[in-house]
Amino acid sequence: MLSLAMTLESASATPGPVVEDGDHVLARAAGLGDAQAFEALYRKHSRRVYAVVWRLAGGQAARADDLVQEAFIRAWQALPAFRFESAFSTWLHRLAVNTALMQIRKRAGGEDAESDDAALDALPSTDTAGQRTRDQLDLERAVATLPERARAVLVLHDVEGWKHEEIAAELGMAVGSSKAQLHRARKLLRARLGEDHDRD
Repeated sequence: MLSLAMTLESASATPGPVVEDGDHVLARAAGLGDAQAFEALYRKHSRRVYAVVWRLAGGQAARADDLVQEAFIRAWQALPAFRFESAFSTWLHRLAVNTALMQIRKRAGGEDAESDDAALDALPSTDTAGQRTRDQLDLERAVATLPERARAVLVLHDVEGWKHEEIAAELGMAVGSSKAQLHRARKLLRARLGEDHDRD
C-alpha cells in the first residue's frame, strides 16, 4: 500500500527546534492584544492549519473553513497563556487538531454503524476518458470518504505521527479501539486501491 505519510508529508512537516523566532515575537504582541500581529500569524499559518483540519473534516471545505476560524478564535483567546515552551506553529497545529477532534467527538455515534462496504461504495470511481489508471485514484479523496473516526485515527497516526494513547485520549476511546480503527481505515484504503489497480 502507498505510504500515506509520505504522500501527504508536504503539509505535515515536523517543525524544527524551538527558538525565539519571528513567530514568538508576533505571538507575544498578539497575546497583549495586537490584532495586526495576530493577523500576521494567521496569514503565515492558516494554510497549514487548513490542510490538517480539511483532512480530519473529510475534505468538506465549508466544514474545514469553520474549523479554521474556530481554531484561530481559540488561539486568540489562549495566546495570553502561551508559555513559549514550544514553537508557536506546533502549539497552533495541536490546537487546530484538537478543535477538529472536539467536533468529531460531538458527532460520534451514528457514523460508526456504517458498514465497510458502504464506505467503499462511497469512494469516487469516475471514468472520464474510458480508461482507468491508478493515477486517477485521488488518495486524498479516498481518505476523505472513510468513516469519520477511522479517518481521524488514520490521519493522526499515519500523517501526524500521534501515538495510539494520545489518539485514544483525545477521541474518548480505548487504545484498542484506536488500533482497531486504524486497521479498519487501512483495510478500506487497501481494498479500494487494490481494486483500482486491478482495473488498469
